[in-house]
Amino acid sequence: MAQTLDRGLRLLHLVAEAPGGLTVTEAALRLGVGRTVVYRLVGSLSEHGMVRRDPNGRLRLGVGVLHLARRAQPLLAEGALPALRRLAEQTGATAHLTVVEGGEGVALAVVEPSWTAFHVAYRTGSRHPLDRGAAGQAILAGRRGQDRPVATSGELQPGAYGVAAPVLGVPGLEASVGVVALAPLEAAAVGGQVLAAAEAVARALG
Repeated sequence: MAQTLDRGLRLLHLVAEAPGGLTVTEAALRLGVGRTVVYRLVGSLSEHGMVRRDPNGRLRLGVGVLHLARRAQPLLAEGALPALRRLAEQTGATAHLTVVEGGEGVALAVVEPSWTAFHVAYRTGSRHPLDRGAAGQAILAGRRGQDRPVATSGELQPGAYGVAAPVLGVPGLEASVGVVALAPLEAAAVGGQVLAAAEAVARALG
């Protein structure tokens, strides 16, 4: 039973890491098992909505994974809030935790500074491509093992400036911490604060 569970979880990770899906043959080769074993695993995972087969027969994540992810999101947001509050107050900019969901960046938690006359209103749940904006680009940098801050301007909203850093070292989580403001951000100073906040979030969630 333990071996079956291990194989099922490994299969789930393989499917999650294959944007174009996997064939049963590819999955069998990567797991080092026969196709019959994969069919049995897929059957069990499909019953729980964790894996599905698309019209071409390729294995893809099912909606059950999203259901679990949504259950976990409030816990992630709660763990990140103290670091986000400190960051927002330090920088005078709107701080946010962005996570990957469905191949896009999603703002999971947002904290606005309390002392500024004007600041960016950034809604929780906002989605954007990973290759646009500081938050998504920081996540992509994290995939390459880079932990330096990323700065952008006007990529998601004209006149908005962002700095973000990846959250590294939390198994199963692709995320970034960042700030967005209406005026240019001093990357040298703000970058260090954002990076420190990302490290604090990683410790809180790790």
